[in-house]
Amino acid sequence: MKETNNLTEIDFDEQKIIENKELNIWEALIPIFALVSMLFFNVFFVYGDDALSGSNQFVLLLGAAVAAIVGFANKVSYKRMIEEVAENVKSTTGAILILLMVGALAGTWLISGIIPTMIYYGLQILNPTIFLAACVIICAIISVATGSSWTTSATVGIALIGIGETLGVSLGMTAGAVLSGAYFGDKMSPLSDTTNLAPAMAGAELFDHIKYMAYTTIPSIVVTLVVFIIIGLNITTTGSADISDKLMAIDAAFNISPWLFIVPLAVIFLIVKKTPPLIALLIGTLLGAVAALIAQPSIVAKVAGADSLTFISGYKGVMNAITVDSAVETTSAELNDLFSAGGMRGMLNTIWLIICAMVFGGIMDAIGALARISSAILNMFDSIFGLFASTVFSCVTLNATASDQYLAIVVPGKMYAKAYKDKGLAPENLSRTLEDSGTVTSVLVPWNTCGAYQSGVLGVPVIDYAFYAVFNWLSPITTLIFAAFRIKIKQLITK
Repeated sequence: MKETNNLTEIDFDEQKIIENKELNIWEALIPIFALVSMLFFNVFFVYGDDALSGSNQFVLLLGAAVAAIVGFANKVSYKRMIEEVAENVKSTTGAILILLMVGALAGTWLISGIIPTMIYYGLQILNPTIFLAACVIICAIISVATGSSWTTSATVGIALIGIGETLGVSLGMTAGAVLSGAYFGDKMSPLSDTTNLAPAMAGAELFDHIKYMAYTTIPSIVVTLVVFIIIGLNITTTGSADISDKLMAIDAAFNISPWLFIVPLAVIFLIVKKTPPLIALLIGTLLGAVAALIAQPSIVAKVAGADSLTFISGYKGVMNAITVDSAVETTSAELNDLFSAGGMRGMLNTIWLIICAMVFGGIMDAIGALARISSAILNMFDSIFGLFASTVFSCVTLNATASDQYLAIVVPGKMYAKAYKDKGLAPENLSRTLEDSGTVTSVLVPWNTCGAYQSGVLGVPVIDYAFYAVFNWLSPITTLIFAAFRIKIKQLITK
């Protein structure tokens, strides 16, 4: 341990906890209050769904500026702050590379027909007698495959709302089932930006995070399915669920084959064998590219802007899918948005957000604010359960005040990371709790970007579907139950 003026650095598992004797708790909270207020104004009164296009990122920098002013007033040097920002940004290198590779994988898996094949077979499990439960399963499969709850609800979700309406099922029930499945996939898919963001903020590995998150997520989705099965057995439906046009549209646009499942199964095998995430994702991307050239030559040529597949057009088509926007049109307008990917470029907004969050977090670290807040939290909530409960409360509160799902993960993630380490808890505990309470509850807040988007896309007010979005409100309850009874609370292994 070494001291510099009023700052004390304590090495802890390759992390530095910076304490500032000059800083009191109210000064430490000033940047948090300022940030939340600015974000609330930016999202709720000005930009709405477009806030992530850049304005929220700049607001994070403004929050960092407020933290810097507090730091200057408490004898923290500019050099000290910049050094800590550099360390924070450096710590996200792996997460940023993984995000870029996730974008690349999504592109090749689209043009190869892997994602469309998953959707094609997923749609066929639809059965009118268990319509609501089937909605959960279909949306879960599609959301896991695409990594996007927004894309799932805006495409297949809209179709299922229409089918439910023809069957005489309440729109609120159908929307709740759609969102339950969509957000299950949003949590569990390695293609999801929030699934990458949460471990990045907590300091966990992506696949360790997904594995550990399964302990609370699987019970929540099982209970959700049971609830919808019971509801389905007690409501009367009429008509039939005709999805033949969707299946024909997919079949006409892609060469659908169960052989394409070899690629995702190979990636799953690599993950099970504990292959480093970057390597597994790179191999999955390359296998997807090979599958695209073999199974969908015309699509590869079209993405390249060519009439036929040649060496040059094949190379260009694959590279376009990996790096930039790519899309495959079908005869179904509802499916066209689903069959598009942003490639590596599509991940830049999330990467931008992470970097700006690391600037804010780095300065908060440097001035000793996070250590002061963490200390206050640990004094207020002495028990393990209290720490988990305060994390859940912070995530839900930020969803309601900052009105943004990503910030409900970023701010608590950075603020609580050291508190969990002080309690001897592995970072997977925090990353799991961030997703169980930050990712899924965003859709239950009407003025949150997620709530506003989903209600607008599905045409169902939040107040109508909130009760039926069982998975979304059950997830934070499940994580608190696990914390209360010390179920799967992973301890930190110190070296």
